[in-house]
Amino acid sequence: MLAVLRNRTYRHLFAAQVIALVGTGLATVALGLLAYDIAGADAGEVLGTALAIKMLAYVAIAPAVGAVADRLPRRALMVTADLTRASVALMLPFVDQVWQVYVLVFLLQSASAAFTPTFQAVIPDVLPEERDYTRALSMSRLAYDLESLFSPALAAALLSVITYNWLFTGTVLGFLASATLVVSALLPAPVAEPVMHTGGAYAKATAGTRLFFAVPQLRSLLALNLAVAAASAMVTVNSVVYVRDFLGLSAGAVPLALGAYGAGSMIVAVSLPRVLEKVPDRAVMLRGALLLVLVFAGLGAITAAQSGSWRRPALLAVWSAFGAACSMVLTPTGRLIRRSAPPEQRTAAFAAQFSLSHSCWLLTYPLAGWLGAAAGLQWAVAALGAVTVASSLLAVRLWPARGTEHLRGRTMVSGAGREHVHSDLEPQHPHVVGALRVPDGWRHSHGRMADSLHAQH
Repeated sequence: MLAVLRNRTYRHLFAAQVIALVGTGLATVALGLLAYDIAGADAGEVLGTALAIKMLAYVAIAPAVGAVADRLPRRALMVTADLTRASVALMLPFVDQVWQVYVLVFLLQSASAAFTPTFQAVIPDVLPEERDYTRALSMSRLAYDLESLFSPALAAALLSVITYNWLFTGTVLGFLASATLVVSALLPAPVAEPVMHTGGAYAKATAGTRLFFAVPQLRSLLALNLAVAAASAMVTVNSVVYVRDFLGLSAGAVPLALGAYGAGSMIVAVSLPRVLEKVPDRAVMLRGALLLVLVFAGLGAITAAQSGSWRRPALLAVWSAFGAACSMVLTPTGRLIRRSAPPEQRTAAFAAQFSLSHSCWLLTYPLAGWLGAAAGLQWAVAALGAVTVASSLLAVRLWPARGTEHLRGRTMVSGAGREHVHSDLEPQHPHVVGALRVPDGWRHSHGRMADSLHAQH
């Protein structure tokens, strides 16, 4: 899997991603301590609102960036986002009002909403071979999991010798280092957008979302995002409740529970590149979603138990299984989007995935927290489990088992390489280069292309 790091451009971009993630992790710890200094006992409310603002920024800003990304140099866009994040982090230690925290968090996360989809859309161009791209996806998954484990530990070590305000300095340095690495990377030229694309700013901003609703596999991905969000929200929001109140353990056991989730995710991420060489994405992702259903059933059994020393190892096993199942769904997601969107629409498609997936978390985070606090953990498990069951079954139904798609009255079995005709493309369009000219258009065959070009047939 590490072989992809031989590619200089990818190596620099991956290093930029890792360093920026570490900086973000340090900022998360420091922000919690800053909120406590400002709000005292109301720090939880401040952080909850800040997380909601973060999700709203992701949902609103990512599609807008996708609408204009094709007009901007990708390197400049990512570097500007990093410099913006560094500037905001530099100001955070000096705030003394809650509203200032909210404004700066919105600016910080808006810049992240610009950087991440652009970064994700660049990688398929840097690593055009699917095997290499799959390895890169696993590397990214590992980076996120390792950051969730490493950043809190690094923050704890630093806080033993410095005050928390200096953690923001580490965040600034991380974003500056990320910008430097992006500048040093030789990015391939993006594919020019075809003339056939029309519409105003709103049409451009919603192009990625419309692509998701037009393609069966991407509609299924919307349901899969909701299933993953339900599981991850249960872990993120209620781990501390399970550890401290349900099991009666010390605060030091909370990182252990979160580490179990990360370990399960990392094990799957490392294994998937070889698995995906033999097993289709559909089988892996849908089985991951159905595994989430089984894990929720196991969590329900643990939650119903009032006592027993077995509950602690059982909870760690369930958290690890949650991480593994989520990784089965999330790791191949980039492959699915890459195959479903033409190169000129990749940034819009990744921006739509970024926005729509965080819309799911915007729903499940408060559901996990408020329902768990108001009605108890059993009701939270039941509600989020029901969401997972419904969304997983919907994902199975929406994703056709065969490569047959019905697009505006025409059936195309593209998985089998069956010939089809494009009657609405200009002769100079890159998709019909080498195609046979026929009276009603251009005839050719290729592997499955579930993109907007074929959605118009």
